[in-house]
Order: sequence, then C-alpha cells, then structure tokens
Amino acid sequence: MNRPKPKTWPWVPPATRLLCPAVLGVWMAMLLCRAGLAMAAEAAAPRTVLSLDGVWEIAQGGMEEPPAEFKHRVPVPGLADMAQPAFAEVGTPESAKHRTAFWYRRTFTLPGPVPASARLKIHKARYGTKVYLNGQVAGEHLPCFTPGEFDVRGLLNPAGQPNQIVIRVGAHRDVLPKGLPDGFDFEKIRYIPGIYDSVELVLSGLPRVANIQAVPDLEAKAVRIVAELEGTPATRVRFVVREAVSGKEAGTAEVIDPGTPKRRTVEARVALAGCRLWSPEDPFLYIAEVSTGADRLAVRFGMRSFHFDPKTKQAVLNGKPYPLRGTNVCVYRFFEDPMRGDRPWRKEWVRRLHRAFKSMHWNAIRYCIGFPPEIWYEIADEEGTLIQDEFPIWYGGNRWPKELQAAELVRQYTAWMRERWNHPAVVIWDAQNETVTPETGKAIRQVRHLDLSNRPWDNGWSPPQSPTDVYESHPYAHSNPAFRMASFARLSGAAGSPGSIQGNVFPNKEGNPVIINEYGWLWLNRDGSPTTLSRKVYERLLGPHATADQRRELYARLLAAKTEFWRGRRQVAGVLHFCGLGYSRPDGQTSDHFLDIEKLDFEPHFFRYVRDAFHPVGILLDYWDDDPPPGQAQTITVRLTNDLYTEWAGTVRLALLRGKEVLWEEKRPARVAPLGTQALEFKLEIPARPGRYTLLAERSGDNEKPVASLRDFAILTPQERALRDGLAVGKPVTASSNLARDGATSPAAVADGDPSTRWSSEFSDPQWIAIDLQKPTRISRVELHWEAAYATAYTIEVSADGKNWQKVFSTENGKGGIESITFAPVEARYVRMTGHRRATPFGYSLWEFRVF
Repeated sequence: MNRPKPKTWPWVPPATRLLCPAVLGVWMAMLLCRAGLAMAAEAAAPRTVLSLDGVWEIAQGGMEEPPAEFKHRVPVPGLADMAQPAFAEVGTPESAKHRTAFWYRRTFTLPGPVPASARLKIHKARYGTKVYLNGQVAGEHLPCFTPGEFDVRGLLNPAGQPNQIVIRVGAHRDVLPKGLPDGFDFEKIRYIPGIYDSVELVLSGLPRVANIQAVPDLEAKAVRIVAELEGTPATRVRFVVREAVSGKEAGTAEVIDPGTPKRRTVEARVALAGCRLWSPEDPFLYIAEVSTGADRLAVRFGMRSFHFDPKTKQAVLNGKPYPLRGTNVCVYRFFEDPMRGDRPWRKEWVRRLHRAFKSMHWNAIRYCIGFPPEIWYEIADEEGTLIQDEFPIWYGGNRWPKELQAAELVRQYTAWMRERWNHPAVVIWDAQNETVTPETGKAIRQVRHLDLSNRPWDNGWSPPQSPTDVYESHPYAHSNPAFRMASFARLSGAAGSPGSIQGNVFPNKEGNPVIINEYGWLWLNRDGSPTTLSRKVYERLLGPHATADQRRELYARLLAAKTEFWRGRRQVAGVLHFCGLGYSRPDGQTSDHFLDIEKLDFEPHFFRYVRDAFHPVGILLDYWDDDPPPGQAQTITVRLTNDLYTEWAGTVRLALLRGKEVLWEEKRPARVAPLGTQALEFKLEIPARPGRYTLLAERSGDNEKPVASLRDFAILTPQERALRDGLAVGKPVTASSNLARDGATSPAAVADGDPSTRWSSEFSDPQWIAIDLQKPTRISRVELHWEAAYATAYTIEVSADGKNWQKVFSTENGKGGIESITFAPVEARYVRMTGHRRATPFGYSLWEFRVF
C-alpha cells in the first residue's frame, strides 16, 4: 500500500517530524505561542538606537597607541578641521609632519541591560577606523565610503556604568594599505579626515533584522520585502507597510522563520491599498517595517521603477519616458571650501540646497567623486530628486593602482548597495569617474544581481556592462581655449557617436543610452574670477581687463546655449551640468554658481539664462554662427522640446536685436505634444552693417513667464576677420604622424577654422606639423592652441621651399593653452612646429595652428 509522504518543515526538529499530526500541531502551537510572546514584547521597544553623535574629544598622534591627553573637541559627524582648538595643517600635504592619526573619544551609558545583540555602526569615516571599547579592540574597518559595523556586546559595561569608546581614524590617505579606494581627486589639494557621518549603537534581541530590501512591483501594486535575519530562536516575522507621513497602514504579511544561527533571508509580498507612486513631482514615501518580536527594523522606500530603454535610448521612470535634467554635487571638494563650515551636516541647509536645485528645473543630481552624509539621501527621497550615485574612484586613463583589484571593489560595492538600495532617489549605480580599467566592470558583473530592483549602472570611462546600462559622456572638447559657438553647427547632438563628440576616451560601440553628466568648462569662482582651467578662455573671449559681471553674463549665456543644444537635439537621455556645488578658491579648477553659500543665492545671470535652458518646455534657437556673412538671407530654426506628460500651446517669437533696439521680429503659434518636439522656421536677412547683434527666441503661454534662448553674433569687417583667423585657414597641412583616436581627426584640423577639431601625433619624440600658405607671405606671429597634450620644448621654423628650414623661435619652457609667439617679420611659404619634448605621456595635440 502506497502511503503519501508526510509534509516536512525545515525548521521542525527531525524527531518531531515523525510525530502524529496532533502532536505536531501542539508543537506548532507552542512555537507560535513563543512567537506571539515575542511579538507582544514589541511594545517594549525591541530595538533601541543610541545616537553617539555630538561633541567628542579628539587628539592627534600615531597609529598604534591612543594619546595620553585629549585637549580638543570636535563635532561628530564632521571633519577633523572643525576641532577646537584647531590643529595645524589638517588635510594638507603637510599633515603627515604633524600626525598619522586622529583619535576620537567619548563616554556613554546604556539605557538598560546589555541585550542579546549590540552593534556599533560608524556610517562613514576616513581614512580607516579602528575601534576600542572599554580598553579592548572591537575591530577595524578600513574602507572610507561604506559603513563599519562592530559586534560590541561582549565589551559593554552593564547599565549605569560608563562605557568609553575610542576611535582611531587615519590622518591622510597614505596610511591606508595599497589596494583600497582612497578618494583621490586630481583637482583637490586637501584630503580632510574625520568621522564625517553618524555613529550609533544598535541594541536589540535575537533574531535581529540585519537588513531589509524593499522591491517595488508597480504592476501588481505590491512590494516584495526581503529581510536578512541573524540569530535564534524560531519566530513569527511580521511585515508592515505604512505611509511615511500619515502613518496609515497600507498592508501586512507574516511568515515563520526557523531560527538558525546563520544569517538567512525571509521575505513577503505585501499588496498596498491605494498604491501611490514616487516621482520627483510627487515624492510619496512608505515605511517597510520587519519585526521578529526581539527586533524591529524600519526603512523608507518609494514605489517607483527606473531603467534605460536600449531601443529608445531614453530613461524610463514608472513606465514612462523621463528626460533627466540636472547637475553635479562634488561634496568632497566642498569639504575643502573655505566657507564650508558645518553646512553638509545641517539638515535645513541640505534641504534648502536641494530645493534651490529644483528651482533650476533640475530633477536629477549626480553625487560625484564623493558620497555625502546619509542625510543627503534621505532629503533627496523627501524632496524628489533622482540621484546618480558615483563611487569615489577617479584615476584617469593610465593611473589605476595595480593593487586595487575587483575583489576589493566587490566587497565595497556590496556594502554601498546594501546601504542605499531602499532609497527611491538613487536610480543609477555609478562605479567610477573618468577611469579606464577592467576592474570596475568585473566588479559590476559580480554585484549587480544583489539589487533586486535592477538599477542601471554607469561604468565611467570603461565599457558599459549591459545594454540597459548608460554610457557616460563629458563633452568638454567644445570648451577649449579656442572655443567658438560655430562648432556646434557641425554636431549631430548624439554624444558618443560618429558626427558628434564622444566625451569619453572610448566610443559608444554598443550604442548604449547616453547621459551627459558633465559639460561646461567655463567655470568662474564665486567672486567672478576665472578658475585655473578657464582663464585663457576668458582672456581670449573678453580680453584681460573684463569685469566679473561681464564674465558672469558670458558664462551664463554660453552655458545656456550648450544646455539647449544637448537638450533640444533630443538624442541623449540626460543633461547634467557641472557643477551645482563644489569649492571656490583662487587655485581651484572648477566651481559652482552661488554668491552666498549660506543663503544659497545663485549668481543672477546664471539663474536667468541657465534656468530657462533647463525649463521642462525648452526652447532652442538652433543657430550657431558667430560671424555670419553680412547681408545674406538665412533660415533660422527654433525648436521646442516638451519633457512634460501634457501638451503645451502658446506663441514663439523670434527677434533681431542691436543692443536693446528691436530691428525685426516675427511671431508664430506653436503646439507641442506630450514628450514631443516641434521645429519652426523663420526667414531672416542678416544685417550688412558691421557690429554686434543678438537673436532672441522666446516662447510664451497662458499664465507663465516667457522662456528665452539667445545667440550673440558679430558682423565683422574683412580686416577684423583676418586679425582673428589669420592666414592658415583652409591651407594644406602635413605632419610627421597622425593618431586619429580619442576625438582627434587629422592634421588638417588645425587649419579648418573649427576650434573643436584637433590633430594628435604618435606618442614619441620628435614630431612636427607644417602649414603650406601656398605662396610667399610676410609673417611675424603664430598661435598654438594646445590640447592637454602640449610641448614643453619645441621650435617654430619657416621655409620658402619646404626643404630648407630657418628657425625663428625656440623654447624649453612651453606652457600649453594658447601660446602666441612673435618673431622678426620674415617672408615664407611654409611654417612648421616641431615638438622635441612632450609634457604628457601622450603625443602632441593642437586644436588650432594660426599664422599671422
């Protein structure tokens, strides 16, 4: 006689499985009774989180032994340069002369008996932490950007007795072992150590809830909640979802956990009554709570989905196309800003910052080259901002440390993801910045499955790892010192593809969706002075005596035009300008746009022009000629781009201005479908009279302020044109070699009149490039517009026949940028530059070679 196999439950002891159903039922009732008693204990606060934030004692010293005296005080979270009295040279290159470590100390008492689980969590500290509790080592955590967790139960004193905690942090990057990411940034000078995020002691019973991952299912209007548990005994696990603001219960579920000593997962699917989606326009949050009776953990989440569509190449939020408009935050650069103070840790300031960004019509931020404190992510969730979360790695093209391998990245990426995966604001995992390496790709492949929401990844300047991952483009090539707006007329608008610019050392071979998350280059410090990278640009465009206001207005109008170009061509998934927050210092390379960092007042020209450029219903005056032919009739195209899910209707006006005088204008009705575009064409005769003019395209609708796009141009006299361009434009060019890669084209690029094209030689010495003026010409000056790969030693030679050469200039101290070289007038047909010593490991590269 065949009998059915008895049902088995893995958490039931083997001997009990053999009992009759009645006995088994009694056992189950007892188990559930125990679980019920455990659940009844919830009212007694099964988890206590003791914040250790506040004022700590701090001292400097070596790495091995704590100092004998602690005479300084410092806030936690914060940085060591906030100590009072202040320490000397914190975070500077001279820091190592004074100390190798900072030591933090404070005391605390427990609110009750030592529970079954006690975990100390240091959310983020650098450079490396080692924890001592009551004189004993609790553990060490060397990563600088992920939490350190320490089991301290056996080291705690009973309630009522003081506990002393001492935390050692490295004083500079060099104390870290090789092979750990350390936050290196080419454009930083101070690496300030400290416990820069919260410290807390988490007390609970067992089993404890170690982690929760909330996975939204929008189609089912439900959330899958996966909880990790640690410790026995068996228990009933309760899942509750509530609305974050109202506290209203939205759904519940229960499961039975068998209670093994090992870490394990339990999960439940909770249907949500009245399911409401999260978006930047409606940042609605829920709380998922998992209780074991002995512990209870709650996390916030949002019902949202996000991915990139490999067919349309667009971002998709909650099932609908969603164009990204935004900026970057370089919080570690802001850490070294003279005006930083305590602002990164003040919630009200961080909230005002995110609201200021939203006032610019930005719906996205890339937290770039550094993770901010966790409160930033919480505020992004609440305010409704999409975050591209970039892991702090930037080693460039050939500086990857051989000791840093994928295995270490897997460990740190895993900890990073576990900390952030419930934030609806975080929509892109960004593995690194502008770095060429196979290691980040290896790590991505090993960890991406951990995120059950399957967010897309950005792999910096290394290949995307999936068709749904994003290709990162930084189109700075059109911001070199020889910059002219006319170069945009030759571009398709599809960054990373032929006919446009890559903005990346590798082409987008697989055709991944593209996000432009850096562009600009025209940076100004907050006082209106140029940065080290933009000085030569402003000298060329405005001269050496321009005022701060002139530079600010030019910056804003050119940045707006670039923004309109990338948005209006509608061929990239996102446009994020660089940058919304950084440092401002005389020797800095980049900066932000604030005049008052406490009030968060934007520079007015930036707010006026760039805000319009990011308007959800954008307008693009698709005209790029800096100096059009005088008196010619032209067709001017005006493009409208609608990022909204509703139709826009109104009027478009095109006007020709000389100063404030309106010389001509025409108006047209316009209507743009949801997520659609429209192009309008206007016929216009370009003025014949020399001078400076402005084209103004403006769209206006009911009950809204007009949104404008402007282009400035000049009608030049023949003499002015010759003075600007010189004699070489359009003339034949030859070179010793040509390396047509990484955006370089051919030798002819130096004389094509397009400052966005360039020539690059092979990576060796010597190399030369020569221009044939096609007839003997009296010359006395050349301009070399170098790309980053310039010559420190080079000569300028001239020739009548291309065979016999006469040296007219030589230097051993080339500076790069735009170099203007004068020499005694000489009659020649050929002009040659020969590079003898390179400034970089690469070749010689020129945007322009002008002859006068």
